[in-house]
Amino acid sequence: MSRICLPAMLLACSLVGCTAETPQVLGTLEYDRISLPAPSAERIVSVDAREGDRVKAGAVVMTLERTRIAAQTDAVRAQAQQQRDLLAELEAGTRSEQVAQARARLAAAQAQARDARAYFARVQPLGQRRLIAAVEVDRARAAADSADANVRNAQASLGELENGTRRERIEQAQSAVRAADAQVAAQAVTLDKLKIVAPRDGRIDSLPYKLGDQAPLGAPLAIMLVGDAPYARVYVPEPMRANVKIGDRATVHIDGKAAMSGHVRAIRSEPSFTPYYALSGKDAARLSYLAEIVLDSSDDLPAGLPVRVEFVAEK
Repeated sequence: MSRICLPAMLLACSLVGCTAETPQVLGTLEYDRISLPAPSAERIVSVDAREGDRVKAGAVVMTLERTRIAAQTDAVRAQAQQQRDLLAELEAGTRSEQVAQARARLAAAQAQARDARAYFARVQPLGQRRLIAAVEVDRARAAADSADANVRNAQASLGELENGTRRERIEQAQSAVRAADAQVAAQAVTLDKLKIVAPRDGRIDSLPYKLGDQAPLGAPLAIMLVGDAPYARVYVPEPMRANVKIGDRATVHIDGKAAMSGHVRAIRSEPSFTPYYALSGKDAARLSYLAEIVLDSSDDLPAGLPVRVEFVAEK
């Protein structure tokens, strides 16, 4: 009886498959996503791309209204020009006409001082002889002193004009010009950013705002899918983690498509709970590790497709 049962048992084993099946991990097909934020809270005046369009780097996706930012840019440019003119005036120094005016004011002050001193010299002896009141002598003395002070003031003003602009004032003006130019450059960048352009080659995945909308500052105006090829984002169960490393080859299965090859681009070192769609059997209660498998060819596949991945054992 045992002789009859042994062949039957081997046949049954071959029919049900005694060898273990290649383990698979589950996930979805993804692309790298980038968002194009709103540089300013301005109204959308044109939309130059549609969802699903492939665009090249530098292509205009949409344009925002420029009126307010353009006016601010003109204002800071005018302020920068004003600072440059002020610097040029300081560097040019004093005009000859101003020096001539200062010399004339000095000559007038000197003449007034001579007259005041002469008058004081006349009344001082009279005061000593008590021929005039002492208050008159004091007034003459004060007028002479004031006239001498005016002469010194006029001399100082003339000397300042003849010496020219101080180097410190020129350096301050130069700093003000640099600050104004920096504001102009920053404002020009803001103005240029009102044309929302694609930073990389890719596909427009989503346009949350439409023509005429006014998105808040920083809101994503467009979402792009970029990258030369998609990747499978899968969850590797803990029992398989030790045998999966970056660079390993893998086979990716997508319903309706032939199996495609790829390699592990990244795998997390910290585990996470297995998502609901990856729960199966004894792995349901275990932790898993998020991994990314880059496909060798894109085949123009859409994002979000469910995938099954088998890791190719090294020989």
